[in-house]
Amino acid sequence: MSTISEVKQKALLAKQAAALTSQVTTEQKNEALIAMADALIANADDIIAANAIDLETGRNNGTSESLLDRLALNHARIEGIAEGLRQIVALEDPVGEQLAQFTRPNGLSITQIRVPLGVIGMIYEARPNVTVDATGLCLKTGNTVVLRGGSAAIASNRKIVEIMRSALSSTALPADAIQLIEDSDRASVNEMLKANGLLDVVIPRGGASLIRTVVENATVPVIETGAGICHTFVDESAQLQMAKDIALNAKAQRPSVCNSMETLLVHQAFADKHLTELLAPMQEANVEIRGCERTQALIATAKQATEADYATEYNDYILNVRIVDDLEQALQHIAKYGTMHSECIVTENEQNAAKFLQSIDAAAVYHNASTRFTDGFEFGFGAEIGISTQKLHARGPMGLPALTSTKYMITGNGQIRG
Repeated sequence: MSTISEVKQKALLAKQAAALTSQVTTEQKNEALIAMADALIANADDIIAANAIDLETGRNNGTSESLLDRLALNHARIEGIAEGLRQIVALEDPVGEQLAQFTRPNGLSITQIRVPLGVIGMIYEARPNVTVDATGLCLKTGNTVVLRGGSAAIASNRKIVEIMRSALSSTALPADAIQLIEDSDRASVNEMLKANGLLDVVIPRGGASLIRTVVENATVPVIETGAGICHTFVDESAQLQMAKDIALNAKAQRPSVCNSMETLLVHQAFADKHLTELLAPMQEANVEIRGCERTQALIATAKQATEADYATEYNDYILNVRIVDDLEQALQHIAKYGTMHSECIVTENEQNAAKFLQSIDAAAVYHNASTRFTDGFEFGFGAEIGISTQKLHARGPMGLPALTSTKYMITGNGQIRG
Protein backbone atom coordinates (compact mmCIF):
# COMPACT_ATOMS: atom_id res chain seq x y z
CA MET A 1 0.00 0.00 0.00
CA SER A 2 1.55 3.27 -1.11
CA THR A 3 2.04 6.12 1.34
CA ILE A 4 0.87 9.58 0.30
CA SER A 5 3.76 12.01 -0.12
CA GLU A 6 4.23 15.03 2.12
CA VAL A 7 3.69 17.37 -0.83
CA LYS A 8 0.41 15.78 -1.85
CA GLN A 9 -0.83 15.49 1.73
CA LYS A 10 -0.16 19.13 2.57
CA ALA A 11 -1.36 20.43 -0.78
CA LEU A 12 -4.63 18.56 -0.22
CA LEU A 13 -4.99 20.14 3.22
CA ALA A 14 -4.33 23.58 1.72
CA LYS A 15 -6.88 22.96 -1.04
CA GLN A 16 -9.51 21.91 1.50
CA ALA A 17 -8.78 25.01 3.60
CA ALA A 18 -9.05 27.25 0.54
CA ALA A 19 -12.82 26.81 0.41
CA LEU A 20 -13.10 28.52 3.79
CA THR A 21 -10.22 30.98 3.39
CA SER A 22 -11.75 32.41 0.22
CA GLN A 23 -14.99 33.23 2.03
CA VAL A 24 -13.84 34.96 5.24
CA THR A 25 -14.35 38.68 5.62
CA THR A 26 -11.66 41.34 5.41
CA GLU A 27 -12.04 41.96 9.15
CA GLN A 28 -11.48 38.28 9.91
CA LYS A 29 -8.42 38.14 7.69
CA ASN A 30 -6.99 41.25 9.36
CA GLU A 31 -7.58 39.79 12.82
CA ALA A 32 -5.66 36.69 11.76
CA LEU A 33 -2.73 38.73 10.47
CA ILE A 34 -2.56 40.77 13.68
CA ALA A 35 -2.63 37.56 15.73
CA MET A 36 0.26 36.21 13.67
CA ALA A 37 2.28 39.41 14.03
CA ASP A 38 1.75 39.47 17.79
CA ALA A 39 2.71 35.81 18.08
CA LEU A 40 5.96 36.32 16.15
CA ILE A 41 6.99 39.12 18.50
CA ALA A 42 5.96 37.15 21.60
CA ASN A 43 7.97 34.13 20.46
CA ALA A 44 10.96 35.98 19.03
CA ASP A 45 13.42 34.24 21.36
CA ASP A 46 12.26 30.83 20.12
CA ILE A 47 12.63 31.95 16.51
CA ILE A 48 16.13 33.29 17.16
CA ALA A 49 17.10 30.03 18.85
CA ALA A 50 15.92 28.04 15.84
CA ASN A 51 17.66 30.47 13.51
CA ALA A 52 20.91 29.96 15.43
CA ILE A 53 20.77 26.28 14.44
CA ASP A 54 20.51 27.24 10.78
CA LEU A 55 23.35 29.76 11.08
CA GLU A 56 25.63 27.22 12.76
CA THR A 57 24.85 24.65 10.08
CA GLY A 58 25.55 27.24 7.41
CA ARG A 59 28.92 28.18 8.88
CA ASN A 60 29.89 24.52 9.18
CA ASN A 61 28.97 24.07 5.51
CA GLY A 62 31.09 27.04 4.43
CA THR A 63 28.20 29.37 3.57
CA SER A 64 29.39 32.88 2.65
CA GLU A 65 28.91 35.76 5.04
CA SER A 66 26.59 37.54 2.60
CA LEU A 67 24.27 34.51 2.47
CA LEU A 68 24.44 34.12 6.25
CA ASP A 69 23.32 37.76 6.48
CA ARG A 70 20.26 36.93 4.36
CA LEU A 71 19.50 34.04 6.69
CA ALA A 72 20.12 35.76 10.04
CA LEU A 73 17.26 36.85 12.30
CA ASN A 74 17.38 39.05 15.39
CA HIS A 75 14.79 40.95 17.40
CA ALA A 76 14.93 43.98 15.09
CA ARG A 77 14.43 41.88 11.96
CA ILE A 78 11.59 39.91 13.53
CA GLU A 79 9.91 43.18 14.51
CA GLY A 80 10.33 44.33 10.92
CA ILE A 81 8.77 41.11 9.63
CA ALA A 82 5.82 41.51 12.01
CA GLU A 83 5.46 45.14 10.95
CA GLY A 84 5.15 43.90 7.38
CA LEU A 85 2.09 41.90 8.43
CA ARG A 86 0.60 44.96 10.12
CA GLN A 87 1.15 46.99 7.00
CA ILE A 88 -0.77 44.37 5.04
CA VAL A 89 -3.63 44.78 7.54
CA ALA A 90 -3.72 48.50 6.73
CA LEU A 91 -3.97 47.86 3.00
CA GLU A 92 -7.23 47.63 1.11
CA ASP A 93 -8.43 44.09 0.50
CA PRO A 94 -8.65 43.61 -3.27
CA VAL A 95 -10.90 40.53 -3.07
CA GLY A 96 -14.39 41.40 -4.25
CA GLU A 97 -13.28 44.63 -5.91
CA GLN A 98 -15.49 45.42 -8.88
CA LEU A 99 -13.33 46.02 -11.94
CA ALA A 100 -16.06 46.42 -14.55
CA GLN A 101 -19.83 46.43 -14.84
CA PHE A 102 -21.81 46.68 -18.05
CA THR A 103 -25.10 45.60 -19.59
CA ARG A 104 -25.30 43.97 -23.00
CA PRO A 105 -28.00 44.86 -25.56
CA ASN A 106 -29.72 41.54 -24.78
CA GLY A 107 -30.14 42.63 -21.15
CA LEU A 108 -27.37 40.51 -19.59
CA SER A 109 -25.73 42.36 -16.69
CA ILE A 110 -22.01 41.47 -16.49
CA THR A 111 -19.78 42.30 -13.53
CA GLN A 112 -16.05 41.53 -13.24
CA ILE A 113 -14.63 41.15 -9.71
CA ARG A 114 -11.34 40.13 -8.10
CA VAL A 115 -11.16 36.66 -6.55
CA PRO A 116 -8.38 34.65 -4.85
CA LEU A 117 -6.04 32.57 -7.00
CA GLY A 118 -6.61 29.57 -4.71
CA VAL A 119 -3.65 27.50 -3.49
CA ILE A 120 -0.29 29.18 -4.01
CA GLY A 121 2.94 27.19 -3.93
CA MET A 122 5.96 29.23 -2.82
CA ILE A 123 9.41 27.83 -3.62
CA TYR A 124 12.21 29.95 -2.20
CA GLU A 125 15.70 29.83 -0.74
CA ALA A 126 17.48 31.04 2.38
CA ARG A 127 15.48 34.05 3.58
CA PRO A 128 13.05 33.10 6.37
CA ASN A 129 11.31 36.48 6.17
CA VAL A 130 9.78 35.23 2.90
CA THR A 131 7.92 32.61 4.95
CA VAL A 132 6.01 35.38 6.73
CA ASP A 133 5.74 37.80 3.82
CA ALA A 134 4.26 35.18 1.51
CA THR A 135 1.87 33.87 4.13
CA GLY A 136 0.56 37.32 5.01
CA LEU A 137 -0.07 38.32 1.42
CA CYS A 138 -1.68 34.99 0.56
CA LEU A 139 -4.04 35.04 3.53
CA LYS A 140 -5.04 38.68 3.02
CA THR A 141 -6.09 37.80 -0.53
CA GLY A 142 -8.07 34.75 0.57
CA ASN A 143 -5.52 32.25 -0.71
CA THR A 144 -3.88 29.35 1.08
CA VAL A 145 -0.14 28.73 0.77
CA VAL A 146 2.18 25.75 0.51
CA LEU A 147 5.69 26.88 1.45
CA ARG A 148 8.86 25.14 0.39
CA GLY A 149 11.90 27.04 1.66
CA GLY A 150 15.53 26.08 1.29
CA SER A 151 17.21 23.57 3.58
CA ALA A 152 19.48 26.36 4.88
CA ALA A 153 16.53 27.90 6.78
CA ILE A 154 14.54 24.79 7.69
CA ALA A 155 14.77 25.18 11.49
CA SER A 156 13.77 28.85 11.28
CA ASN A 157 10.92 28.17 8.87
CA ARG A 158 9.62 25.26 10.91
CA LYS A 159 9.42 27.40 14.06
CA ILE A 160 7.91 30.39 12.26
CA VAL A 161 5.19 28.28 10.62
CA GLU A 162 4.45 26.52 13.91
CA ILE A 163 3.93 29.91 15.57
CA MET A 164 1.75 31.28 12.76
CA ARG A 165 -0.43 28.16 12.57
CA SER A 166 -0.91 28.26 16.33
CA ALA A 167 -1.91 31.94 16.13
CA LEU A 168 -4.65 31.08 13.62
CA SER A 169 -6.32 28.73 16.14
CA SER A 170 -8.03 31.70 17.78
CA THR A 171 -9.17 33.24 14.47
CA ALA A 172 -11.66 32.51 11.70
CA LEU A 173 -8.92 31.26 9.40
CA PRO A 174 -7.99 27.56 9.44
CA ALA A 175 -4.47 26.62 10.47
CA ASP A 176 -4.30 24.40 7.38
CA ALA A 177 -4.25 27.55 5.25
CA ILE A 178 -0.48 27.52 5.96
CA GLN A 179 1.55 24.45 4.98
CA LEU A 180 5.32 23.95 5.11
CA ILE A 181 7.06 21.27 3.08
CA GLU A 182 9.88 20.06 5.32
CA ASP A 183 11.36 17.54 2.90
CA SER A 184 14.58 19.18 1.64
CA ASP A 185 15.06 16.73 -1.22
CA ARG A 186 14.87 18.19 -4.72
CA ALA A 187 12.12 15.68 -5.47
CA SER A 188 9.70 17.66 -3.31
CA VAL A 189 10.21 20.70 -5.54
CA ASN A 190 9.67 18.62 -8.67
CA GLU A 191 6.47 17.22 -7.20
CA MET A 192 5.15 20.70 -6.45
CA LEU A 193 5.88 21.80 -10.01
CA LYS A 194 3.59 19.08 -11.34
CA ALA A 195 0.86 19.23 -8.69
CA ASN A 196 -1.84 20.29 -11.15
CA GLY A 197 -5.25 20.15 -9.55
CA LEU A 198 -3.79 20.82 -6.10
CA LEU A 199 -1.70 23.96 -6.61
CA ASP A 200 -3.18 26.77 -8.69
CA VAL A 201 0.09 28.65 -9.21
CA VAL A 202 3.76 28.33 -8.24
CA ILE A 203 5.92 31.35 -7.43
CA PRO A 204 9.68 30.80 -7.27
CA ARG A 205 11.77 33.32 -5.34
CA GLY A 206 15.53 33.00 -5.31
CA GLY A 207 18.55 32.75 -7.55
CA ALA A 208 18.67 32.33 -11.30
CA SER A 209 19.16 28.55 -11.21
CA LEU A 210 16.11 27.99 -8.99
CA ILE A 211 13.89 30.18 -11.14
CA ARG A 212 15.13 28.54 -14.34
CA THR A 213 14.44 25.08 -12.91
CA VAL A 214 10.89 26.06 -12.00
CA VAL A 215 10.11 27.75 -15.30
CA GLU A 216 11.52 24.89 -17.38
CA ASN A 217 9.91 22.03 -15.46
CA ALA A 218 6.58 23.25 -14.09
CA THR A 219 3.25 22.14 -15.49
CA VAL A 220 1.50 24.21 -12.81
CA PRO A 221 1.23 27.88 -13.93
CA VAL A 222 4.22 29.98 -12.79
CA ILE A 223 4.61 33.63 -11.86
CA GLU A 224 8.30 34.20 -12.54
CA THR A 225 10.34 36.33 -10.16
CA GLY A 226 13.67 37.05 -11.78
CA ALA A 227 17.28 37.41 -10.85
CA GLY A 228 18.56 40.93 -10.40
CA ILE A 229 21.51 42.04 -12.49
CA CYS A 230 20.85 45.71 -11.84
CA HIS A 231 22.76 48.67 -13.28
CA THR A 232 23.33 52.31 -12.38
CA PHE A 233 24.40 54.66 -15.18
CA VAL A 234 26.17 57.84 -14.08
CA ASP A 235 25.68 60.30 -16.90
CA GLU A 236 27.99 63.18 -17.81
CA SER A 237 25.84 65.78 -16.01
CA ALA A 238 25.37 63.82 -12.77
CA GLN A 239 26.02 65.59 -9.47
CA LEU A 240 29.08 63.95 -7.95
CA GLN A 241 27.79 63.68 -4.38
CA MET A 242 24.43 62.32 -5.52
CA ALA A 243 26.14 59.77 -7.75
CA LYS A 244 28.40 58.66 -4.88
CA ASP A 245 25.47 58.30 -2.48
CA ILE A 246 23.22 56.42 -4.91
CA ALA A 247 25.94 54.08 -6.15
CA LEU A 248 27.17 53.22 -2.65
CA ASN A 249 23.64 52.58 -1.42
CA ALA A 250 22.75 50.47 -4.44
CA LYS A 251 25.82 48.26 -4.01
CA ALA A 252 26.83 48.17 -0.36
CA GLN A 253 23.75 48.88 1.76
CA ARG A 254 22.74 45.21 1.44
CA PRO A 255 24.50 43.50 -1.45
CA SER A 256 22.88 40.10 -0.89
CA VAL A 257 19.45 41.13 -2.24
CA CYS A 258 18.13 41.12 -5.80
CA ASN A 259 17.70 44.91 -6.13
CA SER A 260 21.34 45.69 -5.35
CA MET A 261 23.56 46.99 -8.15
CA GLU A 262 25.97 44.63 -9.90
CA THR A 263 27.36 46.94 -12.60
CA LEU A 264 28.13 50.66 -12.50
CA LEU A 265 28.21 52.32 -15.92
CA VAL A 266 29.97 55.69 -16.05
CA HIS A 267 30.01 58.25 -18.86
CA GLN A 268 33.57 58.78 -20.15
CA ALA A 269 33.50 62.56 -19.49
CA PHE A 270 32.36 62.02 -15.90
CA ALA A 271 34.88 59.24 -15.34
CA ASP A 272 37.79 61.35 -16.56
CA LYS A 273 37.02 63.94 -13.88
CA HIS A 274 35.52 61.97 -11.00
CA LEU A 275 35.92 58.18 -11.20
CA THR A 276 38.50 57.97 -8.41
CA GLU A 277 36.31 59.99 -6.08
CA LEU A 278 33.16 58.16 -7.18
CA LEU A 279 34.64 54.78 -6.27
CA ALA A 280 36.42 55.86 -3.07
CA PRO A 281 33.41 55.03 -0.85
CA MET A 282 33.16 51.61 -2.51
CA GLN A 283 36.76 50.84 -1.72
CA GLU A 284 36.28 52.04 1.86
CA ALA A 285 33.36 49.58 2.10
CA ASN A 286 35.69 46.78 0.89
CA VAL A 287 33.87 46.39 -2.41
CA GLU A 288 36.02 44.56 -4.95
CA ILE A 289 36.17 46.51 -8.21
CA ARG A 290 36.23 44.67 -11.53
CA GLY A 291 36.59 47.06 -14.41
CA CYS A 292 36.92 47.48 -18.16
CA GLU A 293 40.25 48.55 -19.62
CA ARG A 294 39.37 52.23 -19.32
CA THR A 295 38.43 51.72 -15.67
CA GLN A 296 41.68 49.90 -14.97
CA ALA A 297 43.62 52.78 -16.49
CA LEU A 298 42.09 55.11 -13.88
CA ILE A 299 41.77 52.71 -10.92
CA ALA A 300 45.00 50.79 -10.39
CA THR A 301 43.48 48.24 -8.01
CA ALA A 302 40.63 47.27 -10.35
CA LYS A 303 40.67 43.69 -11.62
CA GLN A 304 39.72 42.85 -15.20
CA ALA A 305 35.96 42.51 -15.72
CA THR A 306 34.99 39.67 -18.06
CA GLU A 307 31.91 38.95 -20.14
CA ALA A 308 30.92 36.38 -17.51
CA ASP A 309 31.22 39.02 -14.78
CA TYR A 310 28.77 41.33 -16.54
CA ALA A 311 26.28 38.43 -16.68
CA THR A 312 26.66 37.51 -13.00
CA GLU A 313 24.42 38.38 -10.06
CA TYR A 314 27.05 38.48 -7.32
CA ASN A 315 24.91 39.16 -4.23
CA ASP A 316 28.24 40.11 -2.69
CA TYR A 317 30.73 42.95 -2.23
CA ILE A 318 31.85 42.80 -5.87
CA LEU A 319 31.10 45.51 -8.44
CA ASN A 320 31.66 45.69 -12.19
CA VAL A 321 32.57 49.15 -13.46
CA ARG A 322 32.42 49.97 -17.16
CA ILE A 323 33.14 53.34 -18.74
CA VAL A 324 30.86 54.05 -21.71
CA ASP A 325 30.96 56.66 -24.44
CA ASP A 326 27.41 57.91 -24.01
CA LEU A 327 23.83 57.10 -23.05
CA GLU A 328 23.35 54.89 -26.12
CA GLN A 329 26.23 52.63 -25.14
CA ALA A 330 24.83 52.39 -21.61
CA LEU A 331 21.42 51.40 -22.98
CA GLN A 332 23.03 48.75 -25.20
CA HIS A 333 24.95 47.28 -22.25
CA ILE A 334 21.80 47.07 -20.10
CA ALA A 335 19.81 45.53 -22.94
CA LYS A 336 22.49 42.83 -23.31
CA TYR A 337 23.14 41.97 -19.66
CA GLY A 338 20.13 43.21 -17.68
CA THR A 339 17.49 40.89 -16.27
CA MET A 340 14.57 43.36 -16.56
CA HIS A 341 14.61 43.97 -12.80
CA SER A 342 15.75 47.47 -11.76
CA GLU A 343 17.86 50.05 -13.61
CA CYS A 344 18.92 53.59 -12.70
CA ILE A 345 20.25 56.72 -14.38
CA VAL A 346 21.89 59.51 -12.39
CA THR A 347 21.71 62.68 -14.48
CA GLU A 348 20.69 66.32 -14.48
CA ASN A 349 19.85 66.09 -18.18
CA GLU A 350 16.07 65.75 -18.34
CA GLN A 351 16.14 64.64 -21.99
CA ASN A 352 18.55 61.79 -21.20
CA ALA A 353 16.51 60.86 -18.14
CA ALA A 354 13.32 60.69 -20.20
CA LYS A 355 14.99 58.56 -22.87
CA PHE A 356 16.40 56.18 -20.26
CA LEU A 357 13.05 55.80 -18.47
CA GLN A 358 11.20 55.18 -21.73
CA SER A 359 13.79 52.94 -23.41
CA ILE A 360 14.75 50.55 -20.62
CA ASP A 361 12.71 47.33 -20.55
CA ALA A 362 12.61 46.55 -16.84
CA ALA A 363 10.10 46.19 -14.02
CA ALA A 364 11.44 49.32 -12.28
CA VAL A 365 13.40 52.19 -13.83
CA TYR A 366 14.85 55.01 -11.69
CA HIS A 367 16.02 58.56 -12.23
CA ASN A 368 18.27 59.85 -9.44
CA ALA A 369 17.32 57.20 -6.86
CA SER A 370 18.80 53.91 -5.71
CA THR A 371 17.58 50.61 -7.16
CA ARG A 372 17.30 49.39 -3.57
CA PHE A 373 13.80 50.90 -3.47
CA THR A 374 12.36 48.12 -5.66
CA ASP A 375 10.56 46.52 -2.77
CA GLY A 376 6.94 46.02 -1.77
CA PHE A 377 7.51 47.60 1.63
CA GLU A 378 9.13 50.70 0.08
CA PHE A 379 6.38 50.98 -2.55
CA GLY A 380 3.75 50.96 0.19
CA PHE A 381 2.44 47.49 -0.67
CA GLY A 382 3.35 46.01 2.72
CA ALA A 383 5.41 42.85 2.43
CA GLU A 384 5.90 41.54 -1.10
CA ILE A 385 5.65 38.01 -2.39
CA GLY A 386 8.38 38.65 -4.92
CA ILE A 387 9.50 40.94 -7.72
CA SER A 388 8.18 39.75 -11.03
CA THR A 389 10.36 40.35 -14.08
CA GLN A 390 7.93 38.75 -16.52
CA LYS A 391 5.29 40.64 -18.48
CA LEU A 392 2.12 38.61 -18.00
CA HIS A 393 -0.31 39.22 -15.12
CA ALA A 394 2.11 40.88 -12.70
CA ARG A 395 5.35 42.86 -12.97
CA GLY A 396 7.60 44.48 -10.37
CA PRO A 397 7.01 44.19 -6.61
CA MET A 398 4.00 41.92 -6.26
CA GLY A 399 1.54 43.15 -3.68
CA LEU A 400 -2.03 42.08 -3.01
CA PRO A 401 -3.67 42.59 -6.45
CA ALA A 402 -1.02 40.35 -8.05
CA LEU A 403 -2.32 37.45 -5.95
CA THR A 404 -5.83 37.66 -7.31
CA SER A 405 -7.56 36.58 -10.49
CA THR A 406 -10.94 37.73 -11.74
CA LYS A 407 -14.28 36.21 -12.53
CA TYR A 408 -17.35 37.45 -14.35
CA MET A 409 -20.77 37.30 -12.71
CA ILE A 410 -23.61 37.42 -15.20
CA THR A 411 -27.24 38.11 -14.31
CA GLY A 412 -30.06 37.56 -16.78
CA ASN A 413 -33.81 37.09 -16.89
CA GLY A 414 -34.07 33.98 -18.99
CA GLN A 415 -31.86 34.87 -21.99
CA ILE A 416 -30.72 32.03 -24.25
CA ARG A 417 -28.24 32.23 -27.10
CA GLY A 418 -29.62 31.92 -30.59
